[in-house]
Amino acid sequence: MGQIYGEYAIGKNNLNYLCYKYNYIMVNLEWYRTFKSVYKNRNFSLAAKELYISQPAVSQQIAMLEAHVGYQLFNRKSKGVEPTDYAKLLNNLIIEALDRLESVENGFREKAFQTNKLISIGISKHNFSSIGNQFVKVFDFVDFSFAENEALFQLVDNKKIDLAVVSKKIDTFDTVQQSIGFGRLILVASMDIEANNLKLAIEKDDNNAIEKWLNKQKWYDYDAQIPNVKQFWLYVLNKKRPTLMANYIIPNETEMMKTLSENSGVAIVWDYNAKPFIENQQLQLLWQTNKMPTQELFLMVRKNNHYDDILNQLKQITINNE
Repeated sequence: MGQIYGEYAIGKNNLNYLCYKYNYIMVNLEWYRTFKSVYKNRNFSLAAKELYISQPAVSQQIAMLEAHVGYQLFNRKSKGVEPTDYAKLLNNLIIEALDRLESVENGFREKAFQTNKLISIGISKHNFSSIGNQFVKVFDFVDFSFAENEALFQLVDNKKIDLAVVSKKIDTFDTVQQSIGFGRLILVASMDIEANNLKLAIEKDDNNAIEKWLNKQKWYDYDAQIPNVKQFWLYVLNKKRPTLMANYIIPNETEMMKTLSENSGVAIVWDYNAKPFIENQQLQLLWQTNKMPTQELFLMVRKNNHYDDILNQLKQITINNE
């Protein structure tokens, strides 16, 4: 047995057992983790945030540990807690062993995470072909969910999925976001479209002629509200709204472009989604202009024991629009 202090003692290699009045009593390892965090932060609320548990759970675990050792470990104050002499003694005895154990545990978690963890990923169905399939090259097991920005944030925040691809940065304490690049709306058309008049009007910066030409075309969109077209009109043509409606509404941008490539018409789409169609000469690029601002996309993950591992593994995930 190790050295004796007052009415309790702790053995040399003890981490899971606390010797109280010379008798070993099983102690939950999480109590030690909680004790370590409260001791470091001097505050139950900060410890709860660090451990991602509720403040009542922190209080309960400390109370249970105090019941086992038979001594009060912290003096409660108006703005936090102050460790007692018994808490200082306990901290000195367990901190090194606990740090070693957590290091080993994290190593095993990282290895397991990299080899066989099922990753749940949320993404817009419009971005799946260009961005979503890149995750398949990184992970062995992936469960995809389709949703848009706000819904994706809620899924990550509520721990329903591990990460999401979003086009809106939402700064919160519980999430981390990593940029994967920028996209821009462009005008594309099927290969049969003759666009010399349009290109001449663009060179002359003749918005009236441009709009007249565009209004004569058959339009494809993934939404009856034509959100991409409205943005393009606002930023590029400096008009609040277009005077056209979509001829064909196909609720997936990639599928919409496939249909457009096999028929005739025009569409306004994201450059990173259109790139393979343009490179394979399935669609032609009619207009790409800096008047249209870029939109940044992010990987969003919830802070937890693995978020650094996730983001490190996903450094190669990018918007492929170069």
